[in-house]
Amino acid sequence: MNRRVFVGGAFAGAAALAAPSARVKAGGIPTRVFGKTGVSLTVIGQAGGRFPLIERDEARAIVRRAYDLGINYFDNAAAYWDGRSEEVFGDVLPPFRKDVFITTKSVKRTRKEAEEELHASLRRLKTDYVDLWQIHAVGEMEDVDKIFAPGGAIEAFEAAKKAGKARFIGFTGHRDPHVHVEMLKRYGQYDTILMPLHAADPAYLSFEKIVLPMAVERGLGIQGMKNFGNARLLSALSARDCLRYVLSLPIHCTAIGCTTIGQLEDDVRIAQSFRQAAPAEMDDLRQRAAKVKGPGLEDWKRNVEVRAGLDPRPAYAGG
Repeated sequence: MNRRVFVGGAFAGAAALAAPSARVKAGGIPTRVFGKTGVSLTVIGQAGGRFPLIERDEARAIVRRAYDLGINYFDNAAAYWDGRSEEVFGDVLPPFRKDVFITTKSVKRTRKEAEEELHASLRRLKTDYVDLWQIHAVGEMEDVDKIFAPGGAIEAFEAAKKAGKARFIGFTGHRDPHVHVEMLKRYGQYDTILMPLHAADPAYLSFEKIVLPMAVERGLGIQGMKNFGNARLLSALSARDCLRYVLSLPIHCTAIGCTTIGQLEDDVRIAQSFRQAAPAEMDDLRQRAAKVKGPGLEDWKRNVEVRAGLDPRPAYAGG
């Protein structure tokens, strides 16, 4: 299972049979100041990484519904759906541009390629700037070396921020927390970071343990992802438990991919009623999630359990 397919579908069906007042109400989503950016963002954001699983009209409807419900944080990447996910944002968000915080990402490792990709992203998004541009999917030490080599991608990111094409810059990754640490050691001017955070993460190659404290210390805008473990965590925890765990960490917002309006509305309901989990509750969630920990759950991480030291799995290609 690679998606929270059944969650939301059941709720959406129930909502269709209920009175109109049973539908989730707009507003009431908590906000947090996004680290040193100073921008106030809703704690959940609508992400475009799952749009390849649905039709374009459905994706547009999800984006519009997210905006109508009060979400102001919209996550995307040039690599999602070969740019078509950005086009979906470009179809919906321009009339509300001043009210929303749009992010996108580039997997390119040279200045020239990254700049070309940013220009294409801006064209697809129908905007002349993004609020946050991120070096995407940094998973190997070789990536870090390329990014910071002469003519590397970091030069494009610095230039874009200076030119006003990106208000803020950061990086993302989900393969190896030690690579995140190296990215932080190499450069001190990031505004943000995005990493996988969920209740099973502390039990295996943990971003929460290794990277999160450094990000907090630097005052970065901290984004989570993989909240539900691509649905696999739902064998141990409820969707509410999963999202409550992530939002109880010292982060500012988390990106959520939805393929139905029902899923989106479920997430909004959970966020609207969010209550910080106590330390004992967090420990309980970790213990329950640890039953499904490891590379079988987190196939986007490096498999450190392979004896030969090599990961035989194909590279994870998701968001």
